Amino acid sequence: MIILHGTVKKSKSFRICVSVLAFWILSLQVFSYPAYADEDTETVSTDSVSSDEAESDPASLHIPSKTLGNISAPLITAEGAILMDADNGVILYQKNMDQPYFPASITKIMTCLLAVENCSLSETVTLSDKAVFGIDRTSSNVGLDVGQAIPMEEAILCVMLASANEAASAIAEHVSGSVEKFAELMNQRAAELGCKNTHFVNANGLPNEDHYISPYDMALIAKAFNDNDTCRRLASMRSYDVAVTATQPDEIHMLNHHKMYPGLSYSYDPVIWGKTGYTVAAGSTLVTVAEDNGLSLICVVMKDQAEKNYTDTRTLFDFGFGNYTRLNIAENDDSYSLREAPFFQTDDSSFGSTDSFITMDPTSFVVVPSGTPFSKLDSSIEYRDDPGDNILADIIYSLSGDYVGSSHMILEQATDSVTLFKDAFINKPEEKDITYINIMDVLPYVVLAIVVVAFIIFLIHVIKAYNFGNAMTRRMDIKKRRKRYHSDFDDIDF
Repeated sequence: MIILHGTVKKSKSFRICVSVLAFWILSLQVFSYPAYADEDTETVSTDSVSSDEAESDPASLHIPSKTLGNISAPLITAEGAILMDADNGVILYQKNMDQPYFPASITKIMTCLLAVENCSLSETVTLSDKAVFGIDRTSSNVGLDVGQAIPMEEAILCVMLASANEAASAIAEHVSGSVEKFAELMNQRAAELGCKNTHFVNANGLPNEDHYISPYDMALIAKAFNDNDTCRRLASMRSYDVAVTATQPDEIHMLNHHKMYPGLSYSYDPVIWGKTGYTVAAGSTLVTVAEDNGLSLICVVMKDQAEKNYTDTRTLFDFGFGNYTRLNIAENDDSYSLREAPFFQTDDSSFGSTDSFITMDPTSFVVVPSGTPFSKLDSSIEYRDDPGDNILADIIYSLSGDYVGSSHMILEQATDSVTLFKDAFINKPEEKDITYINIMDVLPYVVLAIVVVAFIIFLIHVIKAYNFGNAMTRRMDIKKRRKRYHSDFDDIDF
């Protein structure tokens, strides 16, 4: 630039052209790199958000949000978000929850879920040339080398703690043979979980127009991940060291990049695990699970501002833990249970006491705004065509049309207190074998037997009535014939 400036006439128009050209080159350098950079590379910090931007009123604040029970919704800067109960999927807060967004590295939650579901933690994952060099080397990685072999457990930790893109690709190749085949498996698993607005094309979340997911779908995947004890354990680790190997002479020290763990910059004590993500196209994304006040909640924020993803997440957790509570269904609703039905219970010592054989799942619960009486809930029953695990039906509960929980209607197995005959009839030792009878199985045969017996009685009655009528007719005919042939000698005794 100096040479040009010294050999060309310093005209005003020339200086303008040079300035425009310099600005254009600088723009390419600034915007082309972060398009593939993950937040975990620390290329994004609070310094990247100007005070004017932080104090502005972004359009996302005016996107409508919805809460369970119409409680006043908190304001967050994320364009899309959801707060969901981690156990039964009740939605406490949602904002654009069905809108697809670029997920960035929260994609890796699905990658690690499939790794745990399809492999053992001791399996060896070997880094291929494509896994190492098939990603932009300026994107998030831990420096794994071609040919390096690590246990699957370490590969998952590289992905969940340090968001290593090369490790995610290596897992994909190990599970399915290629990233492309693995993406098909990701989409298949997403559909099984009920995702409607999701499509994956890679295992790490690097930008692609065909790689997207909605906050609701992301919460469903996080719920499945959280339900898996192995996934939950690995994701909740704060740090890990990848040991020295023949192909990697240096030990790799990793810290979990999520900043809401106790002692970190956005510390929030109830946090259990989470996963960060960032690209220019996706903005800041964050998935976090926290437990407090008897609740286990999943928070997903997408298309957020840098570092605002943490404050938004905290705001939503405070909203959830502060406004909602659990109510045990079996303790509050006996309308679907036969426990109080007198027909199935008796104190007769001859037959012993009976117990209800249809009950509600004692572990089921609903999540409702604090102070909401159970009587305010509506319920409906959905019968199962093929009852499995003795589940006859599902009872679905709602509040003003919003789902708040469900319970199984269970056909219980007989217990020691449910006997057909007791010692009054059979005097046996206490260790006697007892045969139990399922009333539901026997009842149809009992009804059939009653019908057959009734029909036989009716038939006998008809036959008897028919025969009695014929006998009377014959006797009347005999009397008539006797009168017809009367003679003068009939009254004389010889």
